[in-house]
Amino acid sequence: MKKTIVILLALLIPLSFTACGSSGNTLTMATDALFPPYEFYEGESIIGIDADIARLIAGKLGMELEIMDMDFEAIVGAVQTGKADMGMAGMAVTEDRLQNVNFSTSYATGIQVVIVRDDGPVQSLDDLFETGGFTVGVLTNTTGDIYTTWDLEDEGLATVERYMKSTDVLLALIAGKVDCMVIDDEPAKAYVADNPGLKILDTVYATEDYAICVAKKNTGLLDKINAALDELIADGSVQAVIDKYIKVD
Repeated sequence: MKKTIVILLALLIPLSFTACGSSGNTLTMATDALFPPYEFYEGESIIGIDADIARLIAGKLGMELEIMDMDFEAIVGAVQTGKADMGMAGMAVTEDRLQNVNFSTSYATGIQVVIVRDDGPVQSLDDLFETGGFTVGVLTNTTGDIYTTWDLEDEGLATVERYMKSTDVLLALIAGKVDCMVIDDEPAKAYVADNPGLKILDTVYATEDYAICVAKKNTGLLDKINAALDELIADGSVQAVIDKYIKVD
């Protein structure tokens, strides 16, 4: 009888730790850590709004967080295949993405803006939509890519150049290889602050909701993430993280 109990316990214990998370009691998050203030490196650690909120969620679930840095366009695939439990990278909810993954409750609002050179050919959205003929730089598979493809490239108004890293888009803009760059407003502010000669156009390009993506088959994890996220939003923890990284002027 004792041997039977020991065997049963040995079978049950692993199940209790693999019910959530891909590596025992670890919650893995896929991100692209070149996207301040949502995720960026401080020394060898990845911090930022998404990283800090993910750590709070992991804490609520009694798990340790592991962050996997990868190209933005690889995140959805990593979540779909189970390489990562969830994806957070200033990721907006779109119809195309909803065909492949599920999304959590939204935890932040993102704004797409246009960065241009001070002396560049694009000085307003009217230039893009009325004059046309420009080259727009974007990060592959971001909403900036999606919107400019629909609004500009498909309409024959612009050529969209896609890059694997947001810093590569920035360098292309500085070098004059593209006429403007479409990206989220908070990273845009950081890029402009660090690179004299660049500015953000006054007019917002688009507004969107940020959320956490989870594999469609992993509904149990999504429910747990949403429960934790709802608590963190309700008690002010999420807003405190956002306020930490985004200072109101």
